[in-house]
Formats: sequence, structure tokens, C-alpha cells
Amino acid sequence: MFRSWIVRVEKRNVLFVIFSACALILSLSGCLQHLLPFDIAWLAILLCGIPIIIGAAQALILFHDIKADVLVSIALIASICIGQYFAAGEVALIMAIGTLLEDATAHITQKSIKKLIQLVPQTAHIRKNGQEEQVPISTIRPGDTLVILSGETIPVDGILLSKQATLDQAAMTGESLPMNMIAGDTLMSGTINAANPFEIQATKIDKDSALQRIVHLAKKVGTNKAPIVKSADKLATWAVWIALAIAVITGIITQNWIRAVTVLVVFCPCAFVLATPTAIMAGIGNASRKGILIRSGESLERFSKISMIAFDKTGTLTTGKLSVSIIQSIDKTLTRDKLLSLAASVEAYSEHPLGKAIYATAKAQQIPLLKIQRFQNDVGAGVHAFVSNQEVFIGNLQFLHANHIPCEETDLSDVMRYNRAGAIIVYIAIEHRLVGYIVLSDTLRPEAKTALTQLKNMGIHPILLTGDRRAVAEHVAEHLEIRDIFAELMPEDKMKIIKQLEVKEHLCMIGDGINDTLALRSAFAGVSMGNIGSDIAVESSDAVLVHDSLENIPALFALSTTAIKKIRQNILFSMLWNLLAILFSVTGLLVPTTGALMHNFGSVAVVINSALLFFNNKPINSESQTPNSLFSKT
Repeated sequence: MFRSWIVRVEKRNVLFVIFSACALILSLSGCLQHLLPFDIAWLAILLCGIPIIIGAAQALILFHDIKADVLVSIALIASICIGQYFAAGEVALIMAIGTLLEDATAHITQKSIKKLIQLVPQTAHIRKNGQEEQVPISTIRPGDTLVILSGETIPVDGILLSKQATLDQAAMTGESLPMNMIAGDTLMSGTINAANPFEIQATKIDKDSALQRIVHLAKKVGTNKAPIVKSADKLATWAVWIALAIAVITGIITQNWIRAVTVLVVFCPCAFVLATPTAIMAGIGNASRKGILIRSGESLERFSKISMIAFDKTGTLTTGKLSVSIIQSIDKTLTRDKLLSLAASVEAYSEHPLGKAIYATAKAQQIPLLKIQRFQNDVGAGVHAFVSNQEVFIGNLQFLHANHIPCEETDLSDVMRYNRAGAIIVYIAIEHRLVGYIVLSDTLRPEAKTALTQLKNMGIHPILLTGDRRAVAEHVAEHLEIRDIFAELMPEDKMKIIKQLEVKEHLCMIGDGINDTLALRSAFAGVSMGNIGSDIAVESSDAVLVHDSLENIPALFALSTTAIKKIRQNILFSMLWNLLAILFSVTGLLVPTTGALMHNFGSVAVVINSALLFFNNKPINSESQTPNSLFSKT
């Protein structure tokens, strides 16, 4: 067991650090100098220093890469040559501790991503020819019938075949309450069966399903270096040559080569190559905890520079789902609830999305349903049935005209306004007499207005890009107080507008569909809605909102800005700290031992400062979580 434990690099390094620290304490105390023929500090040099020297030599010889480890190796060897074994061991130990801190921070930042990856089931129950068998999810094909047992995770996206199902979607959407689904609903992989077993029909293979799409992106997180990281790496390379020059000049002028070695010890540019990527990883990790997957460090830096943000409308600012906004009776004998009960009783037998929305509203409001007879469906137009021996017609205006039902303009004074704003009107008639109508529309995301207000307060200007009609776009923009509107756009039109705006602004595009792909790719930075977003939209983005919540957008920009500021703070602090240490070394106030302490204290300080970014959890205040109607009547 111990052997398998030390084989793991991270755990082995922890042991090396512990043994090295103990060895340096014994060396400093001098208690073993009469018992051992060598300085016990050599243990720290061997365990922590040799790996640094080997890594630096490999980088220099094989890749011609002059990095910070080269300077650290020179400082180690120089300290050994002048007999400063404790100083050499101390430099090696503090570098090893810094590496452990970096590894620990990276490990913490990957936890939420690992949790997401662990959601992916390895097998599924498939029903073929009446027989049920367990198979690897890689063998599932669209059209296969899958059985989801209680407590199991849905392995691939599919359509519910059973009458109903109850799902726990917390892992994928952040929704804390179980969701009730009915036959025909689309089910997302990664959600969990919270009740009785049910059957689904697979619509995608495993690698194309929603969960795998997010996992695929998660595995790419942090793979690219940000420009600020590349700049720090270049600065570290220059520092090697500068340190050597100062050390040589100090040795020649003072004829004290201990001072020269001290300069090498304190000049090691650890902060540039250690603290900077740690801050990037901590920022990405913090974002992943909030349900934001950032593709890379470069993407993180891009988000810190955003000054304008372009929103798609449907599915981004709105929920993308039709719901009942207004129930209007024009018959004094029919109350709102009675009209809804009448319509829902008939629509309960309809498979049309409008009918389902009306039925769902009545069910949510616990409106009792009536018994109906002789239900008939005129596909694409409307439905009719008999309720209490009265014939009820429900459908669009053409359906009413086809059934010779008159519609007075005075009864429909508000309908034109609703139509212009993009709503759908369902008319209700009894015995060839219009008695009311129901308005259905897309609804604003509950957090949309709050998110936009926060963005404005951060100095980020929002605009609206949509392929929808201008009247509809203006209606949404009015509710959200967006001044700049671009409507009736084709995908290539969105791309052209973004390129024009980016002449003066760093623009971020927020979208969800295939029609947003060109805009997401052409923008300075792109964010897609991970839950409902299309595959290609997700792959075209710099970040994905796993929970589809716009309240995470301000958090994304705030976190990115904080991460870049923290990197700059780290670099500035380390430069000033090293400069002070160099002055002390040149004047003889520091020796290699104390120089190593002073230098590496600064390096560890900036790593810890970066790691604290992971725990930056400023709350994002949001308003009511009820979708906001786009119309004033309720």
C-alpha cells in the first residue's frame, strides 16, 4: 500500500518536502554535525533540488528553453560550490513548496469539473425485442429504447416514451426542485430519475449528448496560455540573463563571491512562472463552481477587457418557451378561471405545443377540468369538442372564420398590439360565438433585467442582435432598457455588425443557437448557453453557462477582471520584492541562507494570494425567479 502511495507524483512530492524540511531543521540546529560525515541539508538538495536541475537541463538541451528553473539550478550549484549547503537545500525546498501550492490550487479548481465528468454513466439498460439488457453507452444509437431505473442518470439525450417522469436536474441546470415531465418531452443526459422507472427513445449518441458536450469542453479548460502568462514567461527568460550579469559584476567588484551567489538566489523569477498560472487556474476554477466553464486562460483574459456585450434574444434573454401571458374573457358570464378551465379541458387532448402550454397553466394553477366529448383536431388550425352539450372551438383566427364564427373588432381591440409584439393568440368560441382569447408568448428570463443592470454598472454596454421582427425586438428591448437594437438579421448579418462594432469596442457575444455560431466566432469573446445551446454554438464559445443563468454573466466579467488584476499585483509585488532583495545582497546585508528565505517568502506569498482567488465568492443578487411576462395584463 505504501509503495503504491509513493508512486503517485503528488503524494511522493509531499513526502519529499516533509523529509527535506526535517533535514533543514536538523542542519540549522547542528545537532547531527558530529554524528554524520556530511551536512544533513544534502537530503533536501537530493530530494527537491535534483529534480529541478534535471528538468532545467532537459528544457535547455532538448528545447533550448531558458526558464526560471535554469536560474534556480545555477543558484543551487553555486551555493553547493561555496559550501552553502543549507542555502541550496532551502532554495530547493521553497521551490518544491511553491510547486505543491500550485498543484494543490490546480487540484481544487478541477474538482467541480471532475464531478461533472463523474456524472457520465458507463452503461445503460436497453430494450430490444421485449428483452432488457445492460450495454455500454458507446453502443447506443438514435432510435434505441432505453429503460431508466430509479436513481439512474440518463446516459444520452432522448424523448420520453412513458406517460410521465420526475427528474432531478440539479447537476445540469441548478434546479433544486424535481421536474415533472410528460410523454414527448425532451430529456437531457446527466439528469437523474427521481421517481419510478421510465422509458426514453435515444435521439443522440453518447458523445453528442448534452452532458458529454459539456464534459468535452471541461477537459479543454485551461489548456491555452493567456497573453499575460506568455509575457511573464518571456520576462522570466530575460531575468536569467540579467541575474547572471548582476551576479558576475557584483563578484568582480566586491571580490566576494558569496554576495554573487546570494544575488542568484534572490533573483530566481519564481513568481513570474508560478503565481501567474496559479491565478489563471484559480479564476477558471472559481468560475466552474458557479456553473461557468471557461475554455482557457486566454479566454479569461479576453473577458477582462470586454466593454460591449451583444445578446441574442430567443433562448438567451428569453426562456425560449411559450407560456400563457394573458387570459381575456369578453363574455361577462365567463370569469378568467372558467375560460381557462374550458380551454384546458379541450386542449388536454391536444398534442400541439400551444395546447400543452394552456393545459400546463391550468394544471399549475389547480384549475379543475371539465368532461368533454367528441374531441376533434384540425391539425395546424385548432380543436373543437363538446362540453356540457355545447360545442367549443379553440384555434387561430382562420379556424374561427372557417367555422363561420364572427369576430367583432371591438372585441379584439388589444389583439393587434399583442400580435405586433410577437405573441400568439388562441381564440375561444362557444356555439359559434367568440367568448375570449388566450395570449401566449415567450417570457423574459427572470434574472435578465438584474443581469443587464449589473453589466451597465460595470461599464459594459448591452446591445440586442436578433433575427426576429423589429417590433418584437423593440418590445423586449423596452422591458430590458436596451437602447441599441439590430433586428431581422441573418447569421452573416450578425457577424458583419460585430466586426463593425469591434473597430472601437471589445465585444462579447451571448447566444445559444446554430444561427449564433458565426457571431460567437467573430466576436472578441463568446459565451453560449450550455443547457439549451446547440453543439456548434458551444464549441464556438470561449465560455459556457452550464446552468443557463444570465446572472452568471456579470460574475464572469467581474471574476476575469479580478484574476488579471491579481496577476498584475503579483508580478509588481515580486519585482519590487526581488529588487529590494538584490540591493540587500549586493551590499552584503543578505547571505545565501537569508537571501533564500527573503526571496522565497515573496514567491510563496504571491502563490497564496492567487489561490485566494478561488474562494472569492461575492454574492450576485437576483430578482424573482418567476419568468417575467412581456405583457402588462395578467
